[in-house]
Order: sequence, then structure tokens, then C-alpha cells
Amino acid sequence: MTKAELRKTYKTLRKDLSLNHIDDLSISIANQLLKLPIWEHSFYHIFLAIEEQKEVQTDHILSILSGKDKNILVSKSNFETCEMTHFLLTDGTKIKKNHYNIPEPIDGIEIQNEKIDVVFIPLLAFDKKGNRVGYGKGFYDRFLANCKPETIKIGLSFFEAENEISDVFDGDIRLDYCVTPERVYRF
Repeated sequence: MTKAELRKTYKTLRKDLSLNHIDDLSISIANQLLKLPIWEHSFYHIFLAIEEQKEVQTDHILSILSGKDKNILVSKSNFETCEMTHFLLTDGTKIKKNHYNIPEPIDGIEIQNEKIDVVFIPLLAFDKKGNRVGYGKGFYDRFLANCKPETIKIGLSFFEAENEISDVFDGDIRLDYCVTPERVYRF
């Protein structure tokens, strides 16, 4: 399937999920993450879920990261450049939804891409080769292209892998892992 077909299919599948079911699936994803060999690092980038898009709730992962005393980073999006700026999440960080309902830090301590060890990535669909489909603006591909080569890229998905995304191109950045409620995919 093409990215456009997958976006349409998976947006529809997400719409059918109840909030309770999303919470249950999100807890299962957080528990699956504990199986990964990623916890010795320092800087973890995570997205704050867009509730209106019924994304994976990352509160449970945030709790794990906090409990392990990790440096947690969240982003602010610039829709003119399609780039993200990353900020350290602290007790004093003020979060506000932007006009796309994305929860973002208002300001804070900026952290450069080169410091980031692990990135948890939102997605709509992914395939068995580690290719992902997002919302189509390329924010994460631009961001990941500027991270160090050894940065670990982990997709989070309510749904299992598609066989193949037919219209992948050179600028698409592959995942190292994708975690679903049922299993961990390694690429």
C-alpha cells in the first residue's frame, strides 16, 4: 500500500478506538518497551500525544523514564520550516497545545540533536522493513537525519506491521524498533 492509502486506513482504525482501549494499549506498549536494551542511555526524546488524533499515550513511558532518572526531551514544532526544537522536560516546564493540538513546551533548556540517544516516534503505520508512515510533513525525517548515527529510533504503534510500504523514498529514515501492544519488531 502507498503512504496515502495507509494514512487513510490507520486514521480510520484509530478513530474506532475508545479512550479506555487506547489507555490499555498504551500501557501494554510501555510494558513491551521494558524488554528493550535501551535503558543505559541518558537523553530520551519523546512525543506528547495528540489526544484528538488518538495517538499512543506516552504518560506511562514518561513515568518509566522519570523512575529511571533519565533526561527527557520534548519538542516544539515550527510549521514554516517543518523542523523541531527540543527542550529538557523539567518540573517547571510549561506545556501548551499549539493550533494543531500538539502539546509543546512554551520554552526551556534547549538540547541539540547530537545529545539525543533514544527517540520514541509517533506513527500511523509501519512495515516489516522498519519504514514508517507519519502525517506526511517530514518533521521526524528531518529531525532524525540530524541526530547522531547511533541514535536509537523506536516507533510506537497500536497496530501490527504491514508487509510493505510501496512508496518509500531515500529521505525516509527507518526505525530500529517498533513496539506494539503485542510485540517488539527489530529491524
